[in-house]
Amino acid sequence: MEGKQPGVFAVIGEDARQQAAADYLREKGFEVTGPEGLPRAKRALLPMPLAANAAALEQLLAAARPGTLAFGGRVSGAAKAAAAAAGIELADYLEREELARLNAIPTAEGCIGLILQKRQRTVWGSGVLVLGYGRCGQALAVRLAALGAHVTVAARSPAQRALAMSQGLEAVPMEAADGLLETTDVAVNTVPAPVLGAARLKRLPKDALVIDLASLPGGTDFEAAKELGVRAIHALSLPARCAPVTAGQFVARAVLAMLEERGEGI
Repeated sequence: MEGKQPGVFAVIGEDARQQAAADYLREKGFEVTGPEGLPRAKRALLPMPLAANAAALEQLLAAARPGTLAFGGRVSGAAKAAAAAAGIELADYLEREELARLNAIPTAEGCIGLILQKRQRTVWGSGVLVLGYGRCGQALAVRLAALGAHVTVAARSPAQRALAMSQGLEAVPMEAADGLLETTDVAVNTVPAPVLGAARLKRLPKDALVIDLASLPGGTDFEAAKELGVRAIHALSLPARCAPVTAGQFVARAVLAMLEERGEGI
């Protein structure tokens, strides 16, 4: 390779997403190693979410040379402190807007897969209520509508409701969702706040399916759902579960973009 050599990139973690990221970095010319390569690596890719026990992370990073640039996803305060103690610069790739947008694609596809798996009816013709219209809600709603579902978006933001309407979807304020529940076949929550409590869950048909995509603790009262006999699934980390190769490549691309912005591109 002519010009500046990319150098050594240590990729920590053996799940399919990390391995796909490693393969992508290798294709771009990096020498990719596992944790054994940390002592000579200029850069390291850590697992996501990076909220591990601080002591364990400190022990891992102790092998890295000070000044190593590490990348992690959903980095906790404990992880940041552990990296700082080891003299490691730690960047959170999930703060990248383009990665968050791209991750919404396998999240949406994984959610549709769950809907097909857990129900005995087609998506076509089903009444779907999507709570929240951020990145995941947007990626999901348009795909469900393309499959023939009757999609209604409930969102607090007038701008998000306007966006949904501009895409040919029905949209209502969040409080108006109460009047839609009796005819909802599938309710998908994307809001990381309590929006599907017992009062709302009671209004759903007996065979309705609830899928919660929000990060812990979610926006659904799962205990109430269990007591009421409502099927409710907290579907976390769908990109890693349903499309790990694509998700890993998305991560690697985001990391390379971060390096490029630092003037360390290849």
